[in-house]
Amino acid sequence: MSPPDGTRAVPSASAYGSAGNNSRLSDSRPAVCLEFGDDEHVLRVEPWGADSVRVRSARQRVRDDLPGALSVPPVAEAFLGAGPDGGQLLTVGQLRVELSPQGHLRFTRTQDGTELLRESVGHFTWPGPRQFTPVSEGRYRLEQRFAAYDGEQFFGLGQHSHGRLDHKHMVIDLVQRNSEVTIPFTLSSRGYGLLWNLPAIGRVELAANQTRWVADAAEQIDYWITTGPTPASIMRNYADVTGHAPVLPEWALGLWQSRLRYRTQDELLGVAHEYQRRGLPLSVIAVDYFHWPHVGDWRFAAADWPDPAGMVAELAGMGVRPLVSVWPSVSVLSENYTHMRNERLLLGTEQGQPFQHVFPDSQVDGKSLPVVFYDATDGRARDYLWSRVKRNYYDLGFRLWWLDACEPEMFPEEFSHLRYAAGPGRAVANLYPREHVRGIFEHMRAEGEDVPVSLVRSAWAGSQAYAAALWSGDIPATFEALAAQVPAGLSAGLSGLPWWTSDIGGFHGGDPDDPSYQELIIRWFQFAVFCPLLRMHGYREPHEVTAAGPSGGPNELWSYGENAYQILTRQLRLRQDLRGYLHRQMASAADSGAPVMRPLFFGFPDDPAAWTIEDQFLCGPDLLIAPVTRLGDRCRQVYLPAGADWVDTATGNVHEGDQTTRADAPLERIPVFARHGSLLNVKFPR
Repeated sequence: MSPPDGTRAVPSASAYGSAGNNSRLSDSRPAVCLEFGDDEHVLRVEPWGADSVRVRSARQRVRDDLPGALSVPPVAEAFLGAGPDGGQLLTVGQLRVELSPQGHLRFTRTQDGTELLRESVGHFTWPGPRQFTPVSEGRYRLEQRFAAYDGEQFFGLGQHSHGRLDHKHMVIDLVQRNSEVTIPFTLSSRGYGLLWNLPAIGRVELAANQTRWVADAAEQIDYWITTGPTPASIMRNYADVTGHAPVLPEWALGLWQSRLRYRTQDELLGVAHEYQRRGLPLSVIAVDYFHWPHVGDWRFAAADWPDPAGMVAELAGMGVRPLVSVWPSVSVLSENYTHMRNERLLLGTEQGQPFQHVFPDSQVDGKSLPVVFYDATDGRARDYLWSRVKRNYYDLGFRLWWLDACEPEMFPEEFSHLRYAAGPGRAVANLYPREHVRGIFEHMRAEGEDVPVSLVRSAWAGSQAYAAALWSGDIPATFEALAAQVPAGLSAGLSGLPWWTSDIGGFHGGDPDDPSYQELIIRWFQFAVFCPLLRMHGYREPHEVTAAGPSGGPNELWSYGENAYQILTRQLRLRQDLRGYLHRQMASAADSGAPVMRPLFFGFPDDPAAWTIEDQFLCGPDLLIAPVTRLGDRCRQVYLPAGADWVDTATGNVHEGDQTTRADAPLERIPVFARHGSLLNVKFPR
């Protein structure tokens, strides 16, 4: 490959800015990079994969041993050259970086010089693009500023409940909460992707006058930027440096049945047998929380679950896999608490009592007792957790894990009070859910399991590489919440997580005898049929709270009246027909990083209107889904993107792209269009 015009290949040299003592920069300088130093800080820009660079800046020295999401960089040819006004250039494939003599960065497209992104200053005197404000123990409140652009859109950034796909003009907290998942990667409509490679608590401000990333406490600024001709190429680059998801097993594409909660082994088996009696295909059934004596025992209470191994075998005879809930919480009454405390396997506190939350205990009349969380950032703690999980679940036949409350959820959120093995809470807290699922994944692999699957309530950058299937948390049982699931699932996919699901019908509430709620269940199920995972769960009415823990009402397909049952079972048959198509998309996702559930612009980036649609999505490349998210609606407007003709699967009528059409949406189905000419062996409802 020849270097671009105006640049030169450099096998073992660095390019420097005009000021500073560069001996402070690092002990391990890469062969080709841009570096700058002044009295305030040092800066390094180095190739990090195809069309990508990593940018780090520190007060004294760039460190290589801090926690983050980036793997060893894939090989990428890079060139150095002279930039405008005495600056320097670094070219990595389609990405060119300009370093000014003042230490400011500008990112452009190599081919035509189009500006993708540039740093901006806080003020013409001070601060500049990067700001370091000391907080404690050699850490700083960090700020990184970029220019704002009219019309720019920001996608990804994890999963949020605000109901929007484009995050422009929003402030997003970088913190893990129930139903708010922080993955600090954004895909821009200007043709770049940016990963804020810090697990620190903070925020990103996507304002009209400036974009600002903030970390409350960290040692150095660290971000990765990439470009490509399409969103698909950007997502591939992202997967290459943070990890590709495995191929989701085909069995996981069936129905997952759950509710809060099946209280006994007999109750759970009874539901599985009823599915079998009715001839309804079922893949997974869930053992929810309070199956234990104390949270943190990580074992079954024998009175309600007398023969777990026998239960697993009985379910296997029906082709059903059990999913078991594994919480990160450890009660003071747990049989594991004293050992874990003495071995320092629990999250620590800076002062005061070493507890982070309270949780009901079924063995003391449901009273709430102090709990602490195991430290998932400590490899020793992950090993210990697995030793309990293996002995009490895995060795009995369980292979599927429900990693609930893995943010971990705690009140109040006093991250400055917490200490992890990986560092102070404010500096590393967002890392927790990824390390939690990593521990399960790595130990399952060590046991010879090919593709371990874990259902998780939280995630961070790179979680996809550890077979994490994200669900959207404890959301309301409303049509408004259903509408918010469309951008939530799309955002998760554009954050690198191809495996996603939600609680069909929402989590909090829902009366199975209420006709309005029955309609919600139907519409949600119709949406979920085209999501990566299909999962029934929720805390239905009537609620029952006993010393043995809370339990909700029924939540099986037959729980919502005969009319709903007939519709849901037909939709379940449709899902069965789709499994071959969906599994091919899962294989593609593992290879390319492309989400299965994707926004219209992902498949049609040259259609400007496709970038504005937030209430429809593509299921793979060939199906366009238009969920119905309002009570009583029996039709809706559907935009058909330019670049293809579309077949209404209910009527067989062919429509040209680049138009909005009115589509019927009787209660029995939602509008679904297939790309004309696609080969789908699927029978759609008419």
